[in-house]
Amino acid sequence: MSVPDLYEIEDTPADARLPTGHGDFRIRVFHEDETGLDHVALLLGEMSGPDPVLVRVHSECLTGDAFGSLRCDCGAQLDSALHQIQDSGWGCLVYLRQEGRGIGLHAKIQAYNLQDRGADTTEANLILGHPVDARDYKIASEILESVGIERVCLLTNNPEKARQLTENGINVVERRPLVVGVGKDNRGYLSTKAEKMGHEIGEEVLNGE
Repeated sequence: MSVPDLYEIEDTPADARLPTGHGDFRIRVFHEDETGLDHVALLLGEMSGPDPVLVRVHSECLTGDAFGSLRCDCGAQLDSALHQIQDSGWGCLVYLRQEGRGIGLHAKIQAYNLQDRGADTTEANLILGHPVDARDYKIASEILESVGIERVCLLTNNPEKARQLTENGINVVERRPLVVGVGKDNRGYLSTKAEKMGHEIGEEVLNGE
């Protein structure tokens, strides 16, 4: 069976319509040569306007995003970010393949095992010989520039994420908190984020008030 010229693969971009429960997005894939990983931008609407673009830079979390794990807040943050972008009518979610704060899935589950025995998330990473947080947001900055985003309202509790994006040329006009999915199974995890990693999560949330 012959394939029409229309389907010549070298002319086919990794860019397509992606209808979701949160709206009719476009999905674009970006390959990172340094790591060999493919990252994603989900785009809703036009990426230019008088207001900063609502942006979530989200690191992959198989357990939270796909399996609904309650050990973290990742799945709830992903869902809330897409919901907020839908409500806004335009925005971008950058999905980075940086599982386990950049240490990979295998090491992340090893870290879970150590946490089950009493270590917190930062201690577990260090015991395994990994940094507390190995993520680098340079590729996220490159993706945002590639899709034409100049001014950003960033959905994050993590000042380090905003700092890295700014250092890499992204104009973070505003940072909006994303405190969702808090429960008995992840309060310790979130407390460690706040106390040891500088994430801005209110004590009233951590105390269950």
